[in-house]
Parts: sequence; structure tokens; C-alpha cells
Amino acid sequence: MSQPRNVVVIGAGPAGYVCAIRLAQLGQKVTVIEKEALGGTCLNVGCIPSKALIAAGALLHKVQNAQAMGITAKDVSLDVGQLVEWKQGIVGKLTGGVGGLLKNHGATVIYGTASITSKTSVEVTSSEGKQTLNCDDIVIATGSEPIEIPGFAFDEDNVWSSTGALRPDSIPKHLVVIGGGYIGLEMGMMYRRLGSEVTVLEASPRVLPGQDEDCVKIIQRSLKKSKTKVMTETFAKSWKKDAGGLVVTVEKNGKTETVTCDQILSTVGRKPYSAGLGLEKLGLELNRGFVSTNKKMQTSIPNIYAVGDIAGQPMLAHKGSKEGLIAAAVIAGQNDEYDAKCVPAVIFTAPEMASVGLTVEQAEEQGLKTRVGQFPFAASGRAMSLMETEGFIKIVADAKTDEVLGVHMVGPEVTELIAEAALAIEMGATTEDIARTIHAHPTLPEVMMEAAESVHNMAVHIFQKK
Repeated sequence: MSQPRNVVVIGAGPAGYVCAIRLAQLGQKVTVIEKEALGGTCLNVGCIPSKALIAAGALLHKVQNAQAMGITAKDVSLDVGQLVEWKQGIVGKLTGGVGGLLKNHGATVIYGTASITSKTSVEVTSSEGKQTLNCDDIVIATGSEPIEIPGFAFDEDNVWSSTGALRPDSIPKHLVVIGGGYIGLEMGMMYRRLGSEVTVLEASPRVLPGQDEDCVKIIQRSLKKSKTKVMTETFAKSWKKDAGGLVVTVEKNGKTETVTCDQILSTVGRKPYSAGLGLEKLGLELNRGFVSTNKKMQTSIPNIYAVGDIAGQPMLAHKGSKEGLIAAAVIAGQNDEYDAKCVPAVIFTAPEMASVGLTVEQAEEQGLKTRVGQFPFAASGRAMSLMETEGFIKIVADAKTDEVLGVHMVGPEVTELIAEAALAIEMGATTEDIARTIHAHPTLPEVMMEAAESVHNMAVHIFQKK
């Protein structure tokens, strides 16, 4: 491309800033518009700060339960202020790093809100007033925001969104979590480990709806073991404040009851953020609030692209980053498109859970016959040494070709182990490929190798009936 294209990227989250950096690397002129903070939800009030707090909860739990190793720690206490400050230090380093990368690559950053006024112009409103940016291409990367349910508007005081839950002044005595999806369980289990009594309200018949059922059973068992109360098929209706605290009214099986707590956390999902962008006036195709795109991340207006949460499910940071790279390549004239075979999902519950590819049910819905192998962490020497033997790795394979269709894990550090499974599916690997690959000993990835062997009843370290 002889002349660099002038590109405006709206939003500096994992989709937008990655797209902007790649555009600059490919020689394009880039302007990034961000209404709040570089890094978006993920770096500031999502993935990163939540995992920092979850890591703190896990460490506290391990210290409190280390007697079996001969370790007794006295007077272990939690300084909430220091914890939040430490978490913010991590966020600050990462967002500062994003700013440095954008600057070093020559991208211009403008803080303000954006409105697309035509297919080649964007109006930006900031503290300095309004300005119009003319451009060749526009990338919409505005992300998503928490969904509010009737009767539970976020005030970040009595009713937290996930954002409020990441900056507590103190640890609640009793936390009611509305929503038993991955965000609700991550935060609920974290606060349980930090000392809160926790009650989870979930409208579905079980927590983590849509996830592998066998994996969810391990999480349910862990919730019960930690004395976390879970109320399924339960709908939160309203709340009020009285002398005893916050009284949440719920409906279960047509009957009304109440739960008293001192903090409410509502985590029923997220919706694409499109307020004030002017998408309808442009005539862009929308699907339940998401902006429709083709495999090149182009919208119905070819020079306007959408990446990240606003471009559709799954609403995951790493999916958004991948889409950002594709949009940048296409804008720079390269022949690229979104052709990923799978997108891994990781859930930082206790124990952790991770999944990639198809479940047995999904494979059968596609008319595929499957073989399944499963190996428990209880048979892993490394897991024993970590005192984390709950869970397993399950591999779903095509019965005819032996190709890996899906991998589902629950147990220690599975959020790290899922990368091998994603690579296997992306490369079209068979379970034999995984089984024949030498895995270092003693390590947790050996469980992946043995799960692959177990697909054909050949696992060495468990007995399988023929």
C-alpha cells in the first residue's frame, strides 16, 4: 500500500488497542478515541483486577489450610486497603504500558466520547470541546457494559456491579450474588475465601449454564464444601434497606422469600456498548445490539469495522484481540479473515475451569459420533504435591477420525493448561498426537496426555475396563 490509510479506532480495550498497535506496525496513521481509561474494561475493571483479587483469596486459603504440609501460620490477617492498592498497582502498570506502546508506535490518543457522523468522519466530544476527525476507515471497539435488572440499579454502594466489587472498602459479612454464571461464581468464591458468607441466586436449574455438565458438578461440590449457599431456579425481585441490613426478595417455585445481607452483587451478564455512536443513523446491521460483520470484520459499510464484544459472542478479551489483528491486516491491504476453529474459555473459580471446542452434546447435535477420555488430577503426583487434586481433564474426540473436537477441564491451573488443547484443535491434532507427545514429569500437563490415552482405554495410571 503506497499511501498509509487514516484510521480512527473507537475504544482502547483489548480489541481496540491491539488493533491500533498492529495498524501502526503496518504503517497506517492511527487515532484512538477512549472515553475513560486505556485498556478498557479488561485491564481496568475486569479480567486483570479480578484475577489479582482471586489470586489473593487463593493464597489466603492455601495459607489457612497448609497444616497438612507441616506449615502453621499464626495471626494471618487481611488488610483490604492494601489489597486494593496492590491490585491497582498492577492495573496501573498494565494501562501505563498500553499508553507507552501506543505512543512509541506513533498512534494518537484522544480522550473523549465518539459519534460516527458519516462513513468517513467521527465527532469527538472531550473536555476541550468538540472536534471532527476525517478518516479513511473506522474501527468500532467499544466493548460492553454490565446489564442492570429491574429493581437492582447499580449504585456501587448497596448494589455492586462487577466494577464496584473490585474496589471494596471492606469485606462484606454476607454477600448476595445475583447470577450464577462465570462472573458471579468467580467473585462469589473469591469473597467466600476472603471471609464473606455468600449466597448465590441463579435463575437456571444449575450454576454455569451451558458449560460441560461433569465439570460443573465439581464446582457445585466445591461450593457446597465451602458452605456457599446456592439457590437455583430463583429470581431476584427487589431489595430494601432496614435496621437488619439489606433485605432481598426472591421468588422460587412461585413462592416469595427473603434473604438478608449487607451487600448485593448483580452479575447477570453484559451487553454491547453502543450508546451515542450513531450506528442506527448510519444504517449498520445490528443483531440484538451487536454489530454484524463478515469474516474480515467489516460491517455492512465496508470501510467501517467492528471488533471485540460489540462484534458478537463470545464476549472474551482474547477473541476481541484476534479480531483487532484481523481488522488491522485487512485495512492495511492484507488478505486475512477470522477463521479460528475454536476460542478457549477460562473460569477462575475454585477449582478453576476451562473449556475449548465442542461438548459431547454439541458434537452429537452436529451428527458426529464421539469417543470420550477422562483422567483425574487425583492420579497426578504433581497435583498431589500442590494439594489440589479435585477435578479432571476430559477429551471429546471424533470416533471415526480420532480428531480432537473439544477439551473440558476442571482442577489446578487448568486456565493455563487449556492452551495445549486449543492448539491441538486448531491444528487438527488427534488424541494419538497428544498421547505420543512426551510431556515433562512431574507436571500437570501429563494429565492431558493421559486423558488422550484414556480415549482408547490405554491410560497407564488409572485402571480402565475394556
